[in-house]
Amino acid sequence: MTKYERLMAALPDEIDAALITEDVNRRYFTGMKSSAGTVLVTREKAYLVIDFRYIEKARKTVRDAEVIMQEKLYEQLNSLLEKHGAKNVAIEANTVTVAQLNAMRKNLKVEVVDTDALSEAVDKLRIVKTQDEIDKIIKAQRIAEAAFEDVLNFIRPGVTEKEIGLHLDYYMLMHGAEALSFETIAVSGPNTSLCHGVPTDRRVQPNEFVLMDYGATYDGYHSDMTRTVCVGKPTEKMERVYGIVLDAQLKAIAAIKAGAKGADIDKIARDVITEAGYGEAFGHSLGHGVGMEIHETPNASPSSKHVFEENMIVTVEPGIYLPDEFGVRIEDFVIIKPDGCVNMTLAKKNLISL
Repeated sequence: MTKYERLMAALPDEIDAALITEDVNRRYFTGMKSSAGTVLVTREKAYLVIDFRYIEKARKTVRDAEVIMQEKLYEQLNSLLEKHGAKNVAIEANTVTVAQLNAMRKNLKVEVVDTDALSEAVDKLRIVKTQDEIDKIIKAQRIAEAAFEDVLNFIRPGVTEKEIGLHLDYYMLMHGAEALSFETIAVSGPNTSLCHGVPTDRRVQPNEFVLMDYGATYDGYHSDMTRTVCVGKPTEKMERVYGIVLDAQLKAIAAIKAGAKGADIDKIARDVITEAGYGEAFGHSLGHGVGMEIHETPNASPSSKHVFEENMIVTVEPGIYLPDEFGVRIEDFVIIKPDGCVNMTLAKKNLISL
């Protein structure tokens, strides 16, 4: 089955057609990156209506959907809906704006279904990765890991956080990354206690941590990793906290498999940190899904309702953050399998002293 056929099979029988307008979802279905375009999916056929800027590329790259040059969009959509006898069309309720919804209701001659049905159906498809998607995510991760090995030779006392972040970014973009997964986090010393700290002009000092959270994007798919290293000799407290975070991560990874619950996996890591006396210093969830977006479902958090399935992907990133002292986070991400998981992150995570 094509992605379009799987989408329609996931929708309630009473829905005749679906309209995909969100950029990431459009790329997911068409395989083509663009800032515009409308995908119309009916029970019989799929269409991509797209303007002159992208028409040549679309005709060469899009499969399983007929590519149509956009002229008068709503007239074209109405014609296609009538052709297939559609009485209604579902929209992406979680991304369509009020203005877009009003325009659709005004211009489309069929009922606009603005329930969560389409968004939930798309999420159901995207949450479980195909082998092709997994291969692209692994490729992105290998680029990020090569950047990590390279930056270890760059980090030293006197370099700034911004310079470390830019070094990672430059390496990834020069070695196959389509883009960065998100704005790179590279912080040092007391700034490492900031979960999502922004790189500054602060210069690295001897005997302190440097925390890097970053990723590469390859053909639309993201990677995500965090490593904390020490420049010089760590204190006993730094070593102890690092060991607690690593233990929490390893125990959580060992428990991940199809059928496990996101909340239970979070609890395994959280209990390790709490029992060590740092429960209040771990204030974020254990992990999240990764794919065409850096934050996707499923989640591993105290409130997560997700039950893991084979070929879902989730990060495992416990942390301890001590204000005005230091922070430690270690992040891998894994592919869920029936009897365990496969860790896509190969970068070393023993405490590195540079």
